[in-house]
Amino acid sequence: MAIILRLDRVMADRKISLNELSEKVGVANVNLSKLKTGKVSAVRFSTLNAICDVLDCQPGDILEFQRDSEK
Repeated sequence: MAIILRLDRVMADRKISLNELSEKVGVANVNLSKLKTGKVSAVRFSTLNAICDVLDCQPGDILEFQRDSEK
């Protein structure tokens, strides 16, 4: 996949736990866990907005584009 999720890195930088982020964002812990591990195929803009607000970051800090290598 060309989009890599870096939520775990941003959370570590901010020293915030998954439980704390879940409470502040208002999203179920299990859903944030999937987002953190990259096991999702979509992210709602409202969720991304809330995460960026709580973590005081930009969407580009969480989402990274990596070009697929040619086969």
